[in-house]
Amino acid sequence: MPDADRRDVQGKGFLNHMADKEQSPLAGRSNHDGKLSQPEKKLQEAICVLLVELCERFTFFGIVCNMIHFCTVKLGYRSYQAAIVNMGFVGTSMLTPVLVGWIAECLVGRIKLVCICVFLHFLGTALLPVVSFPFEDIYIDRRHVLHTLPKREQKIVFYFALLTASLGIGGIRAIVCPLNAYSLEDCGPKELLSFFNWFYWLVNLNSAVVFVSISYIQQSVARNLGFLIPFVSGIMAIITIHMMRGEMIYKPKADSSLLTTFGVIGSALRTHCVRHHYFSGDVTNWLDHAKENCGGQYSEIQVESTKSLARLFPLFTFQILYRTCLMQIPSGYYLQTMNSNLHFSGFVFPIAAMNVISIVPLLILVPILECINSSCLFSSKDTGHSPAIYIVVGQFSAALSVMVAGFSEIHRKHFPQVEQMLSEEVLLVSSMPCFHLAPQYILLGVAEALVTPSCALLSFRLVPERIRGISMHFLALFNGAGCFMGAFFVQTAHAGTQGNWFPHLLHEGKLERFFFFLASLMMVNTLGFWTIAHRYNKLHQDYTNEFRGSLSGEKLLKHEKAIKHYNTVLESSPILPPVEES
Repeated sequence: MPDADRRDVQGKGFLNHMADKEQSPLAGRSNHDGKLSQPEKKLQEAICVLLVELCERFTFFGIVCNMIHFCTVKLGYRSYQAAIVNMGFVGTSMLTPVLVGWIAECLVGRIKLVCICVFLHFLGTALLPVVSFPFEDIYIDRRHVLHTLPKREQKIVFYFALLTASLGIGGIRAIVCPLNAYSLEDCGPKELLSFFNWFYWLVNLNSAVVFVSISYIQQSVARNLGFLIPFVSGIMAIITIHMMRGEMIYKPKADSSLLTTFGVIGSALRTHCVRHHYFSGDVTNWLDHAKENCGGQYSEIQVESTKSLARLFPLFTFQILYRTCLMQIPSGYYLQTMNSNLHFSGFVFPIAAMNVISIVPLLILVPILECINSSCLFSSKDTGHSPAIYIVVGQFSAALSVMVAGFSEIHRKHFPQVEQMLSEEVLLVSSMPCFHLAPQYILLGVAEALVTPSCALLSFRLVPERIRGISMHFLALFNGAGCFMGAFFVQTAHAGTQGNWFPHLLHEGKLERFFFFLASLMMVNTLGFWTIAHRYNKLHQDYTNEFRGSLSGEKLLKHEKAIKHYNTVLESSPILPPVEES
């Protein structure tokens, strides 16, 4: 049985409604050779993929959760610099799966690349504890502390560790556990949205555990020891990949790739420019210039698939600013919490644990949304509403969250300042309890519960099956762009206002102005997407038939080529056959 077919049979175990398709010659094979039966292999593969996914997310959130605190207190960075580093790491971790996926397609085999990425992941998570040495609870005496590093070498190792860890994360996400590995091809819109809802529910539950445990260890118990937890999580992921390396590596179909998509766009642009200067255009869409019957070099299916993907570009574009707002949790919101009173009944509340407040709404809303989806959203093909309405409401909630953050910053400054000890550093902070910041976290959590699963559904459903992986890659590209745009906004706000809009010491600046500016942009972004949301209502249209209606053009092109070839043969042949010489 071919490898692609074997993968398709194994992946069907994720969905109950696909049980009828799980029969194959391998399923009835006897197990006298000691191998697992087909259902057992599928169950083991599903568990293994899920474990790798959770371990990777555990590692990622463990690195991110207290990076600003580590950069400001231990490395001596300014607040805006720490925020830029954090958003840059998150954005890089979103872009590396696309890069690694391209390398796997063109340069290196998938198995070999997995081994390289696993090593990089292990190296990055192992170097982070080196940066955090010395441990305050492990020393010889007060004057001789173990493993001291100068600041310059510490920063070099820190950046190298972040780079290698992000490359490893990208390889694991792109090759070992992409969404296509869950075999969602035959799912309808309702089943897809249900999958994405519970998938992100599980990921956020995992992140809640990370934010509570690691943040407390890093801040209160053994501050720097928290970086060892991502290291241990990386080892777990490596062991899981090693156990099932030959069975869980997803192999995409060879007829679609990022290079083909970019090639179609490039060919269409070149042909369009040439025809614009020398000929009059006669195509309905500029991407049609890439078709073979219009002077291009790509087939009808490839161009039509790219056109369906191009229709999603407005959706992706409107996600950039939303992702920028979402990145305020590990940057602007984190700094607000860090500069608020963390003491609660004699207990020092971990800074990163405030992220759990944004996760709780998602954990509560998912079961409620499942009921709404069944009763209203997908009740009928004709009267049902598109999940695009969820994106509109979610983006509005994100804009409202950032606006509330601005008012909370004004409210925070009205409280008198007090001294607060963080990692043996005395900071001058507001006496306002950090729980007063809860509304902005809750609103952003509601936004994430509504936007992310719905956007993933539209990106996966509204394109043909053959390019769904490419569509998810483009969504990751635009999400990563949102992270880097957030870093650009922070740098610009700090430089353009001489540190007033994004100050190092919040009580000396006007951080609320930065929040109000971002909220205004997000409100305009929400209105813009609302005007085009109707484009993404046709969820029940069958995109998996590879544009059967448009294949007539490709068939006609083949007939034209055959006729041209036949005419060439006739022209090169004499009208009458030669007379045989006797």
